[in-house]
Amino acid sequence: MSATPTPGKLLVSPTDHALVLIDFQSQMSFATKSIDAITLRNNAALISRAAKGFGVPTILTTVAEKSFSGPMFSEITDAFPGQKLLDRTSMNTWEDAAVIDEVNRIGKNRLVFAGLWTSVCIVGPTLSALDQGFECYAIADACGDVSDEAHERAMERMIQAGVRPMTSLQYVLELQRDWARSETYEFTTGLAKQYGGAYGLGVTYAKTMFGASEGGH
Repeated sequence: MSATPTPGKLLVSPTDHALVLIDFQSQMSFATKSIDAITLRNNAALISRAAKGFGVPTILTTVAEKSFSGPMFSEITDAFPGQKLLDRTSMNTWEDAAVIDEVNRIGKNRLVFAGLWTSVCIVGPTLSALDQGFECYAIADACGDVSDEAHERAMERMIQAGVRPMTSLQYVLELQRDWARSETYEFTTGLAKQYGGAYGLGVTYAKTMFGASEGGH
């Protein structure tokens, strides 16, 4: 056995998956207690803009948008201007025919999920997709639930079933993966500066004070 400088197959890339964003809506966020609304909105913006910038096919779906749950976060819809939101009645996104039609149209076997609430709106479709042979990831800090307990048990249940957990900033950096990819370098560091918290402050500081950059850019 010998090592080669190639990425592992379990790492996500911009071309190998679709992102599914579920029920980032006002009514759902009011009862979300496992993550504060500011962090949730920030992370939703981070992954949405990353997906748009890297050309990741993305499904936006809501539940009872007009009658109960309200509009999807503008942090998401602003990243995908004009894209149709697939509104459902089913709590389990995977049981909605229009969503499944879009999954089949996109044609990716690897799906990355985020949304509200973890224990219902993320558990339902991930376990259903796994059952049909799809590979599933969940962005843990772009999901939330009515309590810490609800979120953590939902994450554990998904992980036990085979869903792979990740975080918002991890998702962005995994899409970039190599700072020598100059075509997306400024885009990625720009996202980090705007939405990357302390890491983004560090990028801003280094560029401002020393003109530094990753990868020699």
